[in-house]
Amino acid sequence: MAHSMRIKRPDNPYSLLIKILIIVTMILAVIVYINDNKEEIVSVMTQNKSYSLPIYSVETEDAVVSITFDAAWGDEDLEEILGILDKHNCRATFFVTGEWALKYPEAVKLIIGYGHDVGNHGNNHKHMTQLSHDEMVSEIEGCHEIVKSIADYDMTLFRAPYGDYNEDVILTALNEKYQAIQWDVDSLDWKDYGVQSIIDTVLNHKNLRNGSIILLHNGSLYTAEALEQLLTGLEEKGYSFVPVSELIYTDGYYIDHTGRQYKTK
Repeated sequence: MAHSMRIKRPDNPYSLLIKILIIVTMILAVIVYINDNKEEIVSVMTQNKSYSLPIYSVETEDAVVSITFDAAWGDEDLEEILGILDKHNCRATFFVTGEWALKYPEAVKLIIGYGHDVGNHGNNHKHMTQLSHDEMVSEIEGCHEIVKSIADYDMTLFRAPYGDYNEDVILTALNEKYQAIQWDVDSLDWKDYGVQSIIDTVLNHKNLRNGSIILLHNGSLYTAEALEQLLTGLEEKGYSFVPVSELIYTDGYYIDHTGRQYKTK
């Protein structure tokens, strides 16, 4: 008995093409949405993981900036710097290493006596990202203990030497009860380009705005000489000065993908 044979109909090529076009259209729509909402998406992710970045600047309606100094070299210009800061009613933040504090204990007391913040810059100015967790803890706690023993002062602000951080560094600092602080305006004073270069670099910086954190160094070649004109220039732009401890939010905040800190609404 002969069996009837079923002939399979070929797929409609137009139907397959339509399916492909639909899939491609959906993929393109997702890509367009992500690109159009990139900042919002990243920002929301960062809100849920606010520890992953240090604070580079702070969103505020007040025309204030924070002047910060990293102290890891000498102290020969410190009294001049403190006098200029005092003249401009500028309370600043000095991030000191443990080594520097041990070498210049009276300088630490003098900074605090003028009403400035003292922050933790690690014990030995090491690249934190190259250290183990225990070594990171030792760098932070070692500096803390030295300053505490010199001036009975509990630091709460940490700046990684060289601005070198990763998420492990930030998490370690937070676990040690420290806020991690970076900067959004680098004076480049450490490059020794000269007095006018420091002034122009800061006053014309693309990031300078309300809530900026400005990086300087004591013990560098031209910083003390440039400071008077620098502070005057900032005042002429309408800014006044607050230490980092009074600029940042300590609770109810998030940090966006640029490192700018916002108060949670």
